[in-house]
Amino acid sequence: MPDKPSDLVQGTLDMLILKTLALEPMHGYGISVRIEQMSKGVFRLNAGSLFLAIQRLERDGLIDGEWKPTENNRRARYYTLTAKGRKRLNNETREWGRQVTAIARILEAS
Repeated sequence: MPDKPSDLVQGTLDMLILKTLALEPMHGYGISVRIEQMSKGVFRLNAGSLFLAIQRLERDGLIDGEWKPTENNRRARYYTLTAKGRKRLNNETREWGRQVTAIARILEAS
């Protein structure tokens, strides 16, 4: 029986969206699919949560959105990472690494 999808740790959705957009610009559905692929199915995003996070990131100037045609000729909003977003991603990635190391030390304590 395969493992069930996991809920994201509070506060990590923004970081994962920023990382996904650091790889290439994409639309919301593409972001969702890419995160599910990269996590090997562990993270499946709720469309509502994703939409709210994208709105927040755009409002905060961390991503920019532009309407473009998709591969199948529909219109979708494509998002790109801004310089401010790249800086935030770097800071959050560093902090995440620090926290993961600390949690691992606690879990390994005997």
